[in-house]
Amino acid sequence: MTRGHSSYHRAMAATNRESILAAATRLFLDSGYDRTPLARVAERAGVSRATLFKQFPTKAELFEATVLAAGGSPAPEPVDLPAGDLHAGLVALGRAYAELLTRPHMVALMRTVIAESPKFPELRERTFDFGTLPVLEALGRYLRETHAAGSADIDDPDLVSAQFLGMIASAIFWPRLMHGTWSITEDEQSRTVQEAARTITTRYATTAPSPPPPLRH
Repeated sequence: MTRGHSSYHRAMAATNRESILAAATRLFLDSGYDRTPLARVAERAGVSRATLFKQFPTKAELFEATVLAAGGSPAPEPVDLPAGDLHAGLVALGRAYAELLTRPHMVALMRTVIAESPKFPELRERTFDFGTLPVLEALGRYLRETHAAGSADIDDPDLVSAQFLGMIASAIFWPRLMHGTWSITEDEQSRTVQEAARTITTRYATTAPSPPPPLRH
């Protein structure tokens, strides 16, 4: 196979994958996990069943990819992370994470996971590796780099990441998941991120951060 042919096939595979994920997202949201056969996804995506099964051999794998795609596409804008200022870096990453949590399909897909997984062992046993999402990868790198630079004492970046993201999700995501009519203003969302960053900075920073802007009420 020539390089040109190889590039063409990779591009076609990527295009087919996008079409499959878009079709699967709509069908899972409209019909649920149980009532979404893979053949219907293939038909809606405009691909053959063989093409779909080559990329996603099982419905559980397709659903996992659909959930992760909701958090990773479109890719977030690159976050400018200031060196030596843990608080400012966390605020930038926290805002990117909040944007991910409030994407249109994220809550609906997670409701489907919770509702459907008890009935389907193959779905319940899937590992949704949210650590592969760009924002979460960037946070892990930033915490490790900050520790290596001596700006923070973070021996366990995974633990600190969970603490930071948990404070944000508990205010922005979980109430929305549980209560369909619940909402949060942009100011409240910003304050949540600022407070989470301030808490982590107070606990782990080894150098004095720049004073954060005053919280808006």
